[in-house]
Order: sequence, then structure tokens, then C-alpha cells
Amino acid sequence: MRLVLALLLLLSLPAYAETKDEAAIQDVISQQLDAFRHDDAEAAFTFASPGIQAIFVAPGFFLGMVAHAYPPVYRPQQVAFGALVSEGGVPVQKVELIGPDGSAWTALYSMEKQPDGTWKIAACRLVESHAVGS
Repeated sequence: MRLVLALLLLLSLPAYAETKDEAAIQDVISQQLDAFRHDDAEAAFTFASPGIQAIFVAPGFFLGMVAHAYPPVYRPQQVAFGALVSEGGVPVQKVELIGPDGSAWTALYSMEKQPDGTWKIAACRLVESHAVGS
């Protein structure tokens, strides 16, 4: 009986870890979206992976790029988290967005776990959605 209980406990650990990672990933994305809403370039930049930070070098450049190229991410009217999936071993968080013009988008956030265990956003890809925005 104890062996069965121990096995059940061990089998539940990966699900707990995945849930914990999913919550941490969603928190990072939420905090970055909040930073964009407040035009807080410094804060938004801290959630980008080292690779993204190396490309854009300065928080202001990063914020300017997002404002220009990713309006649904920069100023979403609505945000809803979808599934956390794996693409080629990389965790990708799906986020349903209604952009500032009312158009529906799916943002696919590729996430990168850092050596200290925190999550950073390594990429964001926007795909136009067929959902009807409100």
C-alpha cells in the first residue's frame, strides 16, 4: 500500500512542476504586458531573454519596436491565456489578444528558463485569429 502511495506521489510531481512553470510563465508575460501598458521600457525589457536584450541593447529601442511591430501586444484591449505547449522542446505559451483596433490575434510566446530558474520571453510571434473581437 505504501509503495502504491509513493508511486502515485511520484507520478503527480511532473504535473505539479508543469503547473508551477505555467503559472510562472503566465506571470512573466502578464508583468511585461502591464509594463507595456504603462510605457515602462525598463520593466518590460527585464522580462526579455538575454538574447533579445543583446539584439535591442536599450530598453527604449525594445519598447519602440514592440509599439511599432506588435500593437496587439503593446496595447491589448483583452488578454486571455491559452494552452502552454511544447514546440521542439521549447515551451510556448499561447495568449489570445484583442488588439487596439478590435482585431483578434494569438501571440505565441517562446519561453526560456534561465540558470537561476526564472523564465524570460525569448520570442513572440503573432498570428491573426479568426475569433471575433469585442
